[in-house]
Amino acid sequence: MSNGAKAMSAAKTFEQFVAAINGHDIEALNSLMTPDHLFVDSLGNRVQGAESMRTGWRGYFAMCPDYWIRVQNLLSGKETVLATGEAGGTINSTAWQTPAAWQAIVSGGRVSEWRVFADNKPVYEILARLKQ
Repeated sequence: MSNGAKAMSAAKTFEQFVAAINGHDIEALNSLMTPDHLFVDSLGNRVQGAESMRTGWRGYFAMCPDYWIRVQNLLSGKETVLATGEAGGTINSTAWQTPAAWQAIVSGGRVSEWRVFADNKPVYEILARLKQ
């Protein structure tokens, strides 16, 4: 496979992963993650394993039932995809939206690592109000 084909494959896998997130399709997400998948959030919190992330995604979609991400720019290399855009949704009837970026490492057509870079202040403010 040429480097161009590998880059296209990584970008295609990334796009499928984003579609699964936006569709809240936990089974599709699980099928697109390697068993040892690593998720890293913008604070550096890490979750290891596709099965752990199945639980994580289920919880996140329960908290934010209309969560979405919109990719505006995408760069793809051999196994690495970088994207920028925005993320948002509603938590307890309060809408939020923030700029975001993502890095995916793709191996064998599946996402082995998903990193999120975002200012989560809007989400934290909503969650803090809910605790009061």
